[in-house]
Amino acid sequence: MAITQLSAFLENTPGTLCRTVAAITDAGVNIRALSVADTMDFGILRLIVSDIEKTKSAVSGDTVIKETPVIAVKMTDKAGALGGILNVLSSEDINIEYVYAFTGAVAGNAYVVFRVDDIGHAEEILAGNGIKTLCDEDIINFLG
Repeated sequence: MAITQLSAFLENTPGTLCRTVAAITDAGVNIRALSVADTMDFGILRLIVSDIEKTKSAVSGDTVIKETPVIAVKMTDKAGALGGILNVLSSEDINIEYVYAFTGAVAGNAYVVFRVDDIGHAEEILAGNGIKTLCDEDIINFLG
């Protein structure tokens, strides 16, 4: 039940992120979560959005955008919740390429997004430990 993350490769110059976010907003898309990683020449804007196709259209042009399956997990918004999930993945030698987290609209809820080397195996391990992974529809339902 992976969710779809969009990765936009942006020039690392003043105003580029602002213009990109404005284009997504102007298209009527809600950005659920984002993360930016940078290098000297470019940045990678990783997004979870309310409408993938509208986002891709809004950001197209000279911007390279890629869909990536990632795992998202709903957790309690309290100290130690993330550590418990990381322990489960670590105990089974699941390699985490990157991770980012965000809180939800409902008090006490938080979400964490993982890019792992083997999504299917990671989902099996999490499910076997009572940790439910989310799908794109869950993100819309949980986050409004």
